[in-house]
Amino acid sequence: MSNNVDPAAFHEFEHEGWQEVATRYHDAFAALTTQSVVALLDAAKVTEGVRVLDVACGPGYAAGAAAARGASAVGVDFSSTMVEEARRRYPSVEFGEGDAEQLSSSDSSFDAVVLNYGMLHLARPELALSEAHRVLRPGGRVAFTVWDTPDRAIGFGIILSAIQKHGNMNVPIPPGPPFFRFSDPEESKRALIAAGFSDPVVGHVKQVWRLPSSNALFEIFFNASVRNAALLRAQEPEVLAAIRNEIQQGVEKYRNDLPMSSVLASALR
Repeated sequence: MSNNVDPAAFHEFEHEGWQEVATRYHDAFAALTTQSVVALLDAAKVTEGVRVLDVACGPGYAAGAAAARGASAVGVDFSSTMVEEARRRYPSVEFGEGDAEQLSSSDSSFDAVVLNYGMLHLARPELALSEAHRVLRPGGRVAFTVWDTPDRAIGFGIILSAIQKHGNMNVPIPPGPPFFRFSDPEESKRALIAAGFSDPVVGHVKQVWRLPSSNALFEIFFNASVRNAALLRAQEPEVLAAIRNEIQQGVEKYRNDLPMSSVLASALR
């Protein structure tokens, strides 16, 4: 994706997309994205009594897990349908609509802020980090996860290589920030320091995505993602068929068990 991002256009594109796919997200991605929640909360030092904000919370997995630890958890997401999903799954946790780039919370009101893959869907992730810094008390911690590079988050590698081989990557969707920008540990550290944090630590979380079939990867990205779904849906029918076949063959090479490493970054307020 281009660095020439129109923040308003990209925000609207992502918002509309997540409004539409929210009810399908759990069955598509939960088995994968929940794998990093324990490490994410550990990195943010979320324990009993800690007040934690789960930003871009989606269906509420991190906030729900934090509450199970005895933390006081709040989740915010810009998609009202995602907020509804989160409230349904974790009725005892507080969820509300909110913009990661302009949080409504007061200064120094949380002990921890976490973003589980939320950074990837923001037009201006630097603002989200600055907002996390603002709402954290001194001594609080921020932690976020993003996907690793496509050679380590194999599902993305399979999808993107298939489109590059058979299709057209230049389709009319609003340009967004580089999807794998924060896959670079040094870039994650740089962004955290620029937002005012100190002592950044970046590592990897090893994960495996056990898919029910070799066709599942295509179906999940086509029906339950936003940027990649738009990329796939913009292809001509015969091209899309070739892409689907290429993806299926790629999944079969791993016997439906895809390595899906993520990058986990954290820092001190």
